[in-house]
Amino acid sequence: MSLTCPCGRTDARGRPRMLADCCGRYLGTGLPAPDAESLMRSRYSAYALGHTEHLRATWHPSTRPDDLSLEPGLKWLGLEVKHARPIDADHAEVEFVARSRLAGRGQRLHERSRFVREEGHWFYVDGDLLA
Repeated sequence: MSLTCPCGRTDARGRPRMLADCCGRYLGTGLPAPDAESLMRSRYSAYALGHTEHLRATWHPSTRPDDLSLEPGLKWLGLEVKHARPIDADHAEVEFVARSRLAGRGQRLHERSRFVREEGHWFYVDGDLLA
């Protein structure tokens, strides 16, 4: 059974992309994402699917927390990418809204994330929470 990718990306016809053809190719494979937006989407999918190793591998070592345990019972509901902006060849920002639910209460994470590319791999560095 094929899973729809949690990141919400669609194909040319507007249909949801399958995980294997979208973020799944980056989760646990070592294949680098081609751009910061694709990496951010794969990280959202990793949160939604519980792939903490992908989160660890794609978080820049200078800012990566020691503990990457996921919140028990948190259900990710959807992702909206507002803007993806390259700054230069090796730096980019992605603004997104991620929706989730915990203990029946809806939550919304609106962030402008910063990414850096080193040796052909994009890494999440940090982000600013937005209102």
